[in-house]
Amino acid sequence: MFLPRLVKRSFGQSWCLQGVRWLLALLLFGVTAVAFAADFDAAVQSLNGENFTVKEASIGDVVDTGHERSSTVLESMLNGLLYYRKSDGRMVIVAPVEQGYQVQDAASGEDLGVLGKRKVRKIAINNALRTSLRNALARLSLSSTERDVRYAAVQEMLGTMNKDSRALLEDRLAMETDERVRDLLGTALALYKLDSQDRDVRLQAVQDLDGSIIPQVRNRLVGLLASENDAEINRVLKQVLGSIDARLQLYSLAETAFFGLSLGSVLLLAAIGLAITFGVMGVINMAHGELIMLGAYTTYLVQSALPGHVELSLLVAVPAAFMVSGAFGIAIERGVIRFLYGRPLETLLATFGISLILQQLVRSTISAQNVTVSNPNWMSGSLHINEAFSLTYNRIYILIFSLVVFFALLAILKKTSLGLQVRAVSQNRPMAKAMGIRSEWVDAMTFGLGSGIAGIAGVALSQLTNVGPNMGQSYIIDSFMVVVFGGVGNLWGTMVGAMSLGVANKILEPWSGAVLAKILVLVFIILFIQKRPRGLFPQQGRAAEH
Repeated sequence: MFLPRLVKRSFGQSWCLQGVRWLLALLLFGVTAVAFAADFDAAVQSLNGENFTVKEASIGDVVDTGHERSSTVLESMLNGLLYYRKSDGRMVIVAPVEQGYQVQDAASGEDLGVLGKRKVRKIAINNALRTSLRNALARLSLSSTERDVRYAAVQEMLGTMNKDSRALLEDRLAMETDERVRDLLGTALALYKLDSQDRDVRLQAVQDLDGSIIPQVRNRLVGLLASENDAEINRVLKQVLGSIDARLQLYSLAETAFFGLSLGSVLLLAAIGLAITFGVMGVINMAHGELIMLGAYTTYLVQSALPGHVELSLLVAVPAAFMVSGAFGIAIERGVIRFLYGRPLETLLATFGISLILQQLVRSTISAQNVTVSNPNWMSGSLHINEAFSLTYNRIYILIFSLVVFFALLAILKKTSLGLQVRAVSQNRPMAKAMGIRSEWVDAMTFGLGSGIAGIAGVALSQLTNVGPNMGQSYIIDSFMVVVFGGVGNLWGTMVGAMSLGVANKILEPWSGAVLAKILVLVFIILFIQKRPRGLFPQQGRAAEH
């Protein structure tokens, strides 16, 4: 009684009553919080039940408490990380460490230190409990404020629908505001209704699933078609499946086109440097693939020099690879090729020997084994369009990167003095010499430019495949095919040729296989060159006639 009297004397009657009300509210909140924590603790402890039936009931009790650690406990149980301590039966979540397990209290999250493996025992679960755990986690996720979390929760429940989950989804559908999640909720409920004994309900469910491209939907409808006896439902089923298959085929075609353009972008990067050197100097450079390989190894070395900075290392690797491969290209031109102009067979043999030397140089100085270059976070994962169509980020960025490199090179050849001299030499070398252009200098710079772009291609390829001494051999033949098909020395022809051959390869692969697809493309190019020896976009100029 002392405290109310003190409040009354100090602040008056009204303040006294208000203070008492606040005090009672705080006491009531404290009692409720203690009871809530006790209920959750008891529910967690009951997960170590005598049998699986008790454990299944306890999973529901944990969900019903609505405690913030409910998801953590149930996920740990599903992943086999929920144990109990043998000394007192206390439920704990473990994390393997060298000395045994790092342990925390399952209910409170309190760190309990490190225990030996023999001092704890795992909570056993079976397949039925795994299903219950997934449904329970989905139920918790359905109430999340994050749209993607709710969507993933409904996806998780598609294959394990029952009466309880149906009621849960119907309740969620009544309050869901996001259209994408609402559509998936409707699909999940329609899948459940396919098992109804009522013919009209099944028929309506089939119609509601028309156009859905979710894999579980098609599989379920195919199974229903095999077991359904009603003629009308079978007719509608065939129509719906036909509609779904048509949409899936459309998205499959779009995916094939994307992978074809992706392959085309790689071919463009690999061939664009060869198009310059081959077009200007007429040199059959069999070491072009090894210049690509040098660019890829430069990326690996830069990444090794900047550990923990993958994004920065990739940005540094682009100019570094250009300079390294460009320097090797100038050295090859000045040291070997300039003595062999006009002798294509000797040039081919010499550059083939250089390719072997570069491969052995890498084996001796870096590694004879393949090495892995890490992808930055922004190039990992996929852009999810829908359940049937997604685009990988690394291929999207490489496609964009190849176009940037293409237009940058085009600008150099069109807007700079070097580009003007390159075009002059490629169109009419004797006339360019007569005008005072140093064709030898142009040859060296052109070869260095083409080799540098090959190095940039190696940076891009390092994000798609392992880096090894022989990786360049996979692209040299394809690069020559692109250059010849598009038109020797014509950059636009190189781009069109690369994209065309990339898409053609990906279209043929499902029917013929990867190896036969390449053979078919090669046969097509041979036949095409018989009709158009100078390619799709022939080079212009007097010298181009020879």
